[in-house]
Amino acid sequence: MYQRTRFPVGVSLGLAVLCLCLASLASAQIITPNQDSSSSGPIMTVRHNVYHDVSPAVRDMPVVSSSTLRLRHEAEPARRIPMPPNLKPATEPDMVLQRTAPLAPATHAPTANLNFEGLGSGSLGFTPNAAPPDTNGAVGSTQFVQWVNESFAVFNKSTGALIAGPIAGNSLWSGFGGGCQTNNDGDPIVLYDKAANRWVFSQFSVSTTPFLQCVAVSTTSDATGTFNRYSFQYSNFDDYPKMGVWTDAYYQTFNMFSGNSFVGSDACAYNRTAMLNGQPATQICFQQGNSVGGLLPSDLDGSTAPPAGSPNFLVFFGTNNLNLFKFHVDFATPANSTFTGPTVIPVAAFTPLCNGGTCVPQPGTNQALDSLGDRLMYRLAYRNLGTHESLVVNHSVVAGSSGGVRWYELQNPNGTVTLAQQSTFAPDSNFRWMGSIGMDQAGNMAMGYSISSSTVNPSIAITGRAASDPANTMQAETTIISGTGSQTGGLNRWGDYSAITIDPVDDCTFWYTQEYMKTTGSFNWNTRIANFKFPNCGTPPTPDFSVSASPSSVSVVQGSTGTSTVTVTPLNGFTGTVSLSASGLPAGVTATLNPASTTGGNSTLTFTASNTATLGTVTVTVTGTSGTLTHSTTISLTITSNAPAPNFTISVLPTSLSVTRGTSGHYTVTITGQNGFSGTVSLSVTGLGSRVTATFNPTTITGSGTSTLTVTVNRRATTGTRTLTITGTSGSLTHSTTASLVIH
Repeated sequence: MYQRTRFPVGVSLGLAVLCLCLASLASAQIITPNQDSSSSGPIMTVRHNVYHDVSPAVRDMPVVSSSTLRLRHEAEPARRIPMPPNLKPATEPDMVLQRTAPLAPATHAPTANLNFEGLGSGSLGFTPNAAPPDTNGAVGSTQFVQWVNESFAVFNKSTGALIAGPIAGNSLWSGFGGGCQTNNDGDPIVLYDKAANRWVFSQFSVSTTPFLQCVAVSTTSDATGTFNRYSFQYSNFDDYPKMGVWTDAYYQTFNMFSGNSFVGSDACAYNRTAMLNGQPATQICFQQGNSVGGLLPSDLDGSTAPPAGSPNFLVFFGTNNLNLFKFHVDFATPANSTFTGPTVIPVAAFTPLCNGGTCVPQPGTNQALDSLGDRLMYRLAYRNLGTHESLVVNHSVVAGSSGGVRWYELQNPNGTVTLAQQSTFAPDSNFRWMGSIGMDQAGNMAMGYSISSSTVNPSIAITGRAASDPANTMQAETTIISGTGSQTGGLNRWGDYSAITIDPVDDCTFWYTQEYMKTTGSFNWNTRIANFKFPNCGTPPTPDFSVSASPSSVSVVQGSTGTSTVTVTPLNGFTGTVSLSASGLPAGVTATLNPASTTGGNSTLTFTASNTATLGTVTVTVTGTSGTLTHSTTISLTITSNAPAPNFTISVLPTSLSVTRGTSGHYTVTITGQNGFSGTVSLSVTGLGSRVTATFNPTTITGSGTSTLTVTVNRRATTGTRTLTITGTSGSLTHSTTASLVIH
């Protein structure tokens, strides 16, 4: 969040004039045709970077000292965004609340590795001078970078040892000029572009105008090296920036304010290719209306890219729903860029924690902490698992008398999106909030968060779920570190976010960083960095096979045969021989499999029913066995009788009847049962035409019998011949006959 302060400007007049000229030239907006301020849709703008250059090496930048950081100060009050209407009252229960968090088997539970102190009070020569810390971090090929307000540090990811820093955030823009160099305003984001093996750093400059976003992309995979530096300008206060890496752009969202008035989220795409190469870069932005707030861009995890041409996905929460947008950017022809949606995804009703404000308790003080329950929490993590695409995200909600982390998994976001899982994790009466969630290559999830209550000092904990765990559940909680102090001094700010990221090398190890309190006081927060992984992730899959049958339902008449094709599919390099067998056959039925064994492929299963085979439907189990491996599939087998089915015939006499107008005539309708038919036949007649009526006596016949059909012709009926169709119906059986009616 924005911290207001004054800073001496150490830039020469000539450079300042040059930067102002560049800003005036480069920040010009282009509004695309058919999109203007009166449009009901998002407004698209195209802006060039204000300025760009290459930084000195981070390893050569000075570490922070008390003289290089501003005095201690609290960020101005959190700029709240409007809450959606008609949310669930806090008094109503959360229908997806998880109160029981069972211990998982050792083979399913995550195992902790490194757990070390990040930037914070008394750590690494760092003195917190701002609140909240906006704790953020990311893991790269060999390093972990943590960035808090208003400094960052680089760690060896194997040992946790400090490599570089702490370094003031704006030192990265030293010599750049303008607000990026002068202001150290924070709201930092650091990401690792896994496909390019580059670091992406971002913080805003808002304590002076123009409002800027300062973005730096490393020139190598080493975060202590040089960076391609950029500044992008906005006409409104660009609050709470959140970034995601995608294949075609770096996507960034903001909550835009004009003064204290919220004007809506802005969604921007920066030209990734240009920034990786240190070339001039363009941003294409879609400004939303003030009903869209807290928008998060999707951030790519794993080595499998989204399908070619996939848009970036952006999500915010509404009235008991998630709203999904799709952002397609075209830097070559900006007018081709599109921002579509939202797709509304209903979720279980929820109440934002503290109604989005301040209510999280701490021990030994009446000072409550901010919830930021008015928005989704960073990140919106995307993964392409091959079989499907997933997005995971979380936010803070009321959980009974406390607070919990509501999390979601969305699948197939570029098609018919589905809500695959949802739950509110709150296993006890403590408050859990300010979470971050991610997914590894095996589909396991991990979620970190803050935890506090009137008896628990602000601490850090994690939970997770193996992909094989019951849906909509998390495992038992693991404490990363227990806090031993509370935040006091009238300081309610907390967070405002944290970060869980996935190691790009093994695509299994989760890294989480968050703040906690070691000692009671204000402006003396600490942070922690920890990593952990699930045992099943990255383990080569065991060779195996599956068995299926098509069709899975077969009907055979006594005295005949029927077939189904059984398929054995090798999995994970399986090369064994599978022997096939069938069980559960009714009396009088045999089954043969050809071939009876296979290393993979099809076998024809033939059922042969004798003339006396037991009638009815049974479930036949087809089993494949190879050594200790056994898999089965089932087939529904129905044996039907070879005897003729009960039926009936219908006939009528006479086949032609002459009736004088004003009189009546009679037919005899005969139903003859066959093959033991004993059903009831309902009779009807069509083709009478106008001024002719008919009655049956009786109207139904059971088994066999006759009925008198009486036709009455009105004296005004038209003379001539009419064809009557007489129909008998019994259940699914229907038969008809015809007769002529001659009127004279």
